[in-house]
Amino acid sequence: MKVLVVDDEADVAEVITLTFKMQWPASEVISASDGETALKLFADERPDVVLLDVGLPSMSGFEVCERLRQVSDVPILMLTVMGEEMHRVRGLELGADDYIAKPFSPLELVARTRAVLRRAQMLPMSAPTHIVVDDDLTIELGERQVVVKGQPAKLTPTEFRLLSHLVSNAGNVLPHEALLAKAWGHQSQDDVSMLKVHIARLREKLGDDAHNPRYIFTEWGIGYRFARPRVAV
Repeated sequence: MKVLVVDDEADVAEVITLTFKMQWPASEVISASDGETALKLFADERPDVVLLDVGLPSMSGFEVCERLRQVSDVPILMLTVMGEEMHRVRGLELGADDYIAKPFSPLELVARTRAVLRRAQMLPMSAPTHIVVDDDLTIELGERQVVVKGQPAKLTPTEFRLLSHLVSNAGNVLPHEALLAKAWGHQSQDDVSMLKVHIARLREKLGDDAHNPRYIFTEWGIGYRFARPRVAV
């Protein structure tokens, strides 16, 4: 398992590297102190997960995240400053899967990295694999494919996991807390803003309209409900 750490603070990168070596010996950590180097390393090394600081020199972490999402659905965990909610929201809007605020516990960072990798690989065991929602939307859970109007939609691992939970419970209202726990783990049950950002991105990629939805319906103050598909086998 290969981790790309992108942080311009050398001491932070060193602590993260040492922590992974101690807590996850099978992992390999590569690091970059700026966005340009990070993008080159990503292309050359193809890491399994990216730990990306927001406050990079020259090219910001947001721009790096956006450029990575143009070419890959690799899990991305953003490193943000404590209290900077807008930074967290913007990172999620650009496709980050999760975030952790600085200063953070290195052990928690490793745990969150394991969790984001695990979520990227998991699907609900009871989910149907072939779902035809309507003429414009088909979902293949087993192959992790979503086709919108005949064209493949590129979802991040977290977006796909969130969608899989919604469609597996189509027709039923899923509370915010339940979706957060399923998609991010129990530690994120209070972060409704993170869920809203991902729902907005998911709607955009599915061609859905929050004001006149076809697929994802908002149950105000409660959660979300996915439309019943035409075929689910």
